[in-house]
Amino acid sequence: MATTFLSCGSFLRHHSHFCKSFFCCFNDVDASSTSSLPKSTSSSYARRWYNPSIRRQSNEGVEIVRHWVEADQPSASEEKFSVVSYNILAERNAWKHRGLYPNVPSPYLKWNHRKRVICEELLMWNPDIICLQEVDKYFDVSEIMEKTGYVGSYTRRTGDAIDGCAIFWKADKFRLIDEESIKFNMFNLRDNVAQLTVLEMSKGKSRLLIGNIHVLYNPSRGDVKLGQIRYLLSRAEILSEKWSNLPFVLAGDFNSTPESAIYKFLSSSELNFMSYDRRELSGQSGCHPAKVLGVKKEACRPFFCLGCQTKGFWTEEEVKVATGSADCQVVRNPFRLTSSYATLKGPTTTRGSTGEPLATSYHSKFLGTVDYIWYSDGLTPTRVVDTVPIDILLKTGGLPCEKVGSDHLPLISEIAFTRTLEESNSQ
Repeated sequence: MATTFLSCGSFLRHHSHFCKSFFCCFNDVDASSTSSLPKSTSSSYARRWYNPSIRRQSNEGVEIVRHWVEADQPSASEEKFSVVSYNILAERNAWKHRGLYPNVPSPYLKWNHRKRVICEELLMWNPDIICLQEVDKYFDVSEIMEKTGYVGSYTRRTGDAIDGCAIFWKADKFRLIDEESIKFNMFNLRDNVAQLTVLEMSKGKSRLLIGNIHVLYNPSRGDVKLGQIRYLLSRAEILSEKWSNLPFVLAGDFNSTPESAIYKFLSSSELNFMSYDRRELSGQSGCHPAKVLGVKKEACRPFFCLGCQTKGFWTEEEVKVATGSADCQVVRNPFRLTSSYATLKGPTTTRGSTGEPLATSYHSKFLGTVDYIWYSDGLTPTRVVDTVPIDILLKTGGLPCEKVGSDHLPLISEIAFTRTLEESNSQ
């Protein structure tokens, strides 16, 4: 079954009671306004990512269609829920890094347009739980979500940044049991934040732990990225055990690719991180569009280097940041998570060799996958909404575009419980 992005007819049918007030919330976008805006305030950043091979073009009129990918075997469980993970591109970041969006007409970068497109899309998929990253207009979004039956919580980043993470859930399907906000600067792990939320289903009373994180972007600071994920997992383990070993769903923008050491850590029980160069832990260096599309391949560096060559690259302070202890060489993952998209295989037009999407984010300096929905034992994905084929993404010239409100694509997964509350309590 195919579903067209932002199907207004579908949106109106599902939310007719709300449409009048919804559309009054937005100002009209001046489609004739194409004046250039200030480029990124960091000239060195712009020089670093300059790519003359990218052709300036309009991204109007590209048809974006996404399909559900179903599991081979339907789940026997009647207790299911759907989750969205979406980096919605903070308004401040859109303008601060305007140089990342040379092909995006100015009206499509304006918050009023993007807010409408983002909220229409979220409501069209009708998810039970929504995990958002890069939220700097939380009250704008929450006002709309609350009118359609959601409640939510928000954790703002520390430092100069004004965006953060937000979780919304359907008030008639879940009730809040417990929650924790994580501010990584308290542990010398920069200004990023994460959230942990315990929800109980109104019917059936099954409980679930939801995690939402936006990992540090900086490709060279794999020690900080690893430290943030390691600390989140340690807190999730404590919260899960507090409520009788809850199953865990972890969503977010991890700023790490499927080929990276950090991805391998998330899907395994431990990582001997000192076998890797901390500057390559996240695998981002190979994701400039020119490299992904085969231009200047000789300039590509490997995602990471193995062996003793790199062991000397880790300072005592970096080891402490990554692990919490200067004497530790192995980072433990208490959950051994599985990616819902990698579990449900899609076509080669949208999926890579790992089973993950070929791209969840696209702008002039990046084309690749950094967003995931992970799940633990006790859960299984029943279907996911596949991403967009690379050839269609390339026609946009870069995101956001007319029908996509961010430089990321939302991930949507339906997940079923595989064990009852009584079984979880007995473990």
